[in-house]
Amino acid sequence: MAYDHQSDPRIDPRVKMALDFLPGDETRTFATRDDAIAAANTSEALAIAELTREVLEACDEESVVSSKGLRVELRKVISSPDGNEIILQIIRPDNDDVLPCVYYIHGGGMATGTALWGNYRAFGKMIATNGVVVVMVDFRNSLQPSSVSELAPFPGGLNDCLSGLRWTHEHAAELGVDASSIVVSGESGGGNLTLATGLALKKAGDIGLVKGLYAFCPFILGTYPDPAFPSTIENNGIFINLEGNGMVIGYGIEQIESRNPLAWPYHASDDDLKGLPPIIISVNECDPLRDEGIAMYRRLLAAGVDARGRMILGTMHATEVIPNIHPDLSRDGAQHVAAFAKS
Repeated sequence: MAYDHQSDPRIDPRVKMALDFLPGDETRTFATRDDAIAAANTSEALAIAELTREVLEACDEESVVSSKGLRVELRKVISSPDGNEIILQIIRPDNDDVLPCVYYIHGGGMATGTALWGNYRAFGKMIATNGVVVVMVDFRNSLQPSSVSELAPFPGGLNDCLSGLRWTHEHAAELGVDASSIVVSGESGGGNLTLATGLALKKAGDIGLVKGLYAFCPFILGTYPDPAFPSTIENNGIFINLEGNGMVIGYGIEQIESRNPLAWPYHASDDDLKGLPPIIISVNECDPLRDEGIAMYRRLLAAGVDARGRMILGTMHATEVIPNIHPDLSRDGAQHVAAFAKS
């Protein structure tokens, strides 16, 4: 019998209501990255992306999150080493206080989406209302353009995230940011890039640039399904579907074949993990990615990292960053990551 989310007693009724209106997640297997890019950029695929944007704009309404006392601006930044242009969205309390910073990386499997969608703007406002500066980086996606037209496989998106973070440090005084209190956060593919940013900074001897990492529902394993991670089977199809290889091949199939930890952080060695700053891993109960996040939390503990784990019951993948589904839950997540930056 086909899965019916309405009969699943685990799922919060508000999440069930959202699932009634969310389209199914179509999956396909591709022979090459070029094939995956072509499929992601057909007129039909781009129309679906535009419809998604329109739906998510409804998250950024006063009834969901107030804009009072906040200011929002966009900055264009040159990324290194490719010299490409990326966009940072900066949301902060409308004052001149020097505040901790949450540097946020959007989800979408490192392949799709943009930090300029309404749901991210709304979630960023929720974080900023807790007295922090939020910097959201719009990096190069691997399959479908973000706010910048250029596409790039690994390490393009990671380089953009690192470049935006370094720019934030260099311009901390101008932004009213306490450079000693910057945490990196993100969900799903952004959770991958959050952990990868930490690993890359450590490798470069620059881990002191961040005081912590906070990954929501991180997409870090790269090979699915995997019986060692039961959620990849039991929860598959609840909002997201892990079948197919579009996002993996889009990011670079050789990266998963080599188990490159900067591309797929679950495959980091104990030595790679040792010395990372405090990390919070937050997972959703009814998410196919739940178990890889839990396993990563345990690997971090075993490597001596100050790690904390959090599971949000009744929720699908990335529920917190679609704030009109369950605004109170999104506010809880925003408060939690802001408190982490301030602590």
